[in-house]
Amino acid sequence: MKSVNKAIRKKDAMELLLGKPVYTDDIAPKDCLVVKLLRSPYANAFVKNINTDIAMKVPGIEAIFTYKDVDQNMKRFTCAGQTYPEPSPYDRLILDKHVRFIGDPVAIVAGADERCVDKAMKLIKTEYEVLEPLLDFTKAKDNEILVHPEDNWEALCPVGADNKRNLCAHDESGNGDIDKVLDECDIVIDRTYHTKACQQSMMETFRTFCTIDTYGRLHVVSSTQIVFHCRRIISHALGISPSKIRVTKPRIGGGFGAKQTSVSEIYPAFVTWKTKKPSKIIFSREETQSASSPRHEMQMHVRLGATKDGIVKGIDLYTLSNTGAYGEHGPTTVGLSGHKSIPLYGKAEAFRFVSDVVYTNIMSAGAYRGYGATQGLFAVESAVNELADKLHMDPFEIRFKNIVKEGDVMPAYYGQVNTSCALDRCLAKVKEMIKWDEKYPMRKISDTKARFVGMGMAMQGSGISGVDVGSATLKLNDEGVYTMNIGAADMGTGCDTILAQIAAEVLECSTDDISVFGADTDISPYDSGSYASSTTYVTGKAVEKCALELRDRIEKLGAKMLGCEKCDVTFDGKKVICESGENKDKCVTLADISTASMCGNDIALSVTNTHTSPISPPPFMVGAAEVEVDLLTGESRVVEYDACVDCGTPVNPNLARVQAEGGILQGIGMTMSENITYSDKGKLYENSFLQYKIPSRMDIGHINVEFESSYENAGPFGAKSIGEVVINTPLPAITDALSHAAGKRFYELPITPDQIAMARQK
Repeated sequence: MKSVNKAIRKKDAMELLLGKPVYTDDIAPKDCLVVKLLRSPYANAFVKNINTDIAMKVPGIEAIFTYKDVDQNMKRFTCAGQTYPEPSPYDRLILDKHVRFIGDPVAIVAGADERCVDKAMKLIKTEYEVLEPLLDFTKAKDNEILVHPEDNWEALCPVGADNKRNLCAHDESGNGDIDKVLDECDIVIDRTYHTKACQQSMMETFRTFCTIDTYGRLHVVSSTQIVFHCRRIISHALGISPSKIRVTKPRIGGGFGAKQTSVSEIYPAFVTWKTKKPSKIIFSREETQSASSPRHEMQMHVRLGATKDGIVKGIDLYTLSNTGAYGEHGPTTVGLSGHKSIPLYGKAEAFRFVSDVVYTNIMSAGAYRGYGATQGLFAVESAVNELADKLHMDPFEIRFKNIVKEGDVMPAYYGQVNTSCALDRCLAKVKEMIKWDEKYPMRKISDTKARFVGMGMAMQGSGISGVDVGSATLKLNDEGVYTMNIGAADMGTGCDTILAQIAAEVLECSTDDISVFGADTDISPYDSGSYASSTTYVTGKAVEKCALELRDRIEKLGAKMLGCEKCDVTFDGKKVICESGENKDKCVTLADISTASMCGNDIALSVTNTHTSPISPPPFMVGAAEVEVDLLTGESRVVEYDACVDCGTPVNPNLARVQAEGGILQGIGMTMSENITYSDKGKLYENSFLQYKIPSRMDIGHINVEFESSYENAGPFGAKSIGEVVINTPLPAITDALSHAAGKRFYELPITPDQIAMARQK
């Protein structure tokens, strides 16, 4: 292959490195009204009265909107960027008289500059009826305190939701007689695991600007992963037709799933639609930390049964998920905690997976890389590591005995066949990379320091089967170069480059000859958006199909120009050549074909193609951590992390490696340092990077990533996804290492130095 599986530089690399104005705030009009939100200081309250008269007198203030400007009985909406009908319940209003967490918007203030807006916000007088908040998610189900008692709450999909029970979702699935299987097992690991919410912590905070276009339509420019879903969300929220809304995205300064929720778009859209003036909102870091869409807090009860030989016979998992004040992504994230962890163990004879998602009075959760699989894999893989300890078996050996193989049916993965899998080779590779046999379980470095190793494995998906849609438009331009228009959002992952590589492979040209544009709801073909690890697999296949059809049309027009049949010509990327008949060896260049298409031509050299997939082939990953621990203080540091990924064919190995390294770093942070705590009133303490500790490259040693490629026939050139699977293995791997260091098992993240030190003292 000439383009696919090649380390080609990102298309936007130089513009980003040179600091060109490419992000949302860079390109916002200078005359935008500044929009800010007055937020609730209470976790559960009703706004009894709000007075904005004095605030409106501040020079420069354009408008202040409160719940009085929003019909409280209107149809509610969700901010979750999901395919319609969204599984997430419709439980939001733009401004609600009932505020449900500390940070819930109470008023929208728009003015000429930040100074006047900040002054006006201080002059708004608000009277609250304060209610008791519901903060403990383990007590939320059927609690007398209802987070959403309103009658206009609505669930469009049958996800087991019931707002009068604080239930955002409930589900049950299984295969075989799990109770009988566990009763017959030689050993059963019965443990409860807890992962807290954690923040995506992308560099660019949530930000949006809005204008009214030439035709009186609302134009929303936002740092979003989901332009088409965003348009629908704004339409529902404002009660206007989608035909009156256009959503576009510039470059995105990181998303990691946070921008799959329309956190910021509604408010400037509301201001601009009401005032007909440009407006913008820029979330502060404090707002991004305390009023956004972090990972769901989850509690997982695992019962894992095995024989004395280490064969896993059954897995019983109950997951309780905390969706917070609103239900964005609540019904869908929880499913991955079981359906992306249990299927790894191919010899299990039975499984049961039950889940509840509950409302509480804290910031609502949303999508974050891994999307529930991260939490479930921490629990199941930690249970398997404990099983290995109990049986005095090597953790790698117990995996080799149990892993799902290519061709296996996976009952816990919706009955899908494992169509491509190199998990066994990934296990062998990582064991070799980290020199496991020399290091397991620990090595003493000095009298006070030792190094411990741990491992874990993971799977994810490649888009949402039967749901996600990817599309692309390819057009031949002057001089024989191409334009590609997509609806997927490049979040810094390099999907513009990867999709161009797929097209270039088909068209036998350089990726430099393909200009990529996206995403714009007015111009781009429909695409579900960049989430669920779908872009390379789903949109990439649409690009491949699109390029093949365009190539066919180029050959057809070239044959017509040469006076021969299409079956007699070939295309080498630069010219169409006649290979038989009286015109044998004659050719026309791609530039000539492009010129000919502009005059007296009925063969369109512009193609749009769409793709969806009935299956979601899982990528696989194995990771192992070597952690150095101070045996006196408990201070610990990852000195080496080795990983091997099966993502099918890596379209761009460099970008795939960067994806893996970044995901591993996020997983390390979730395991060791990223902690959140709430006051007894529901106030989040970690609202800046001074308190919320994300790791940097300076905090770890070496991350080494390799690939063991399977070949997925349903993917473009054999590719599967890589974006999410890479975050999942550090949690169980590092937890196992630190558990050995402490001499006790840890069941909650993050694991802090004081916990390790206290455990060693005991």
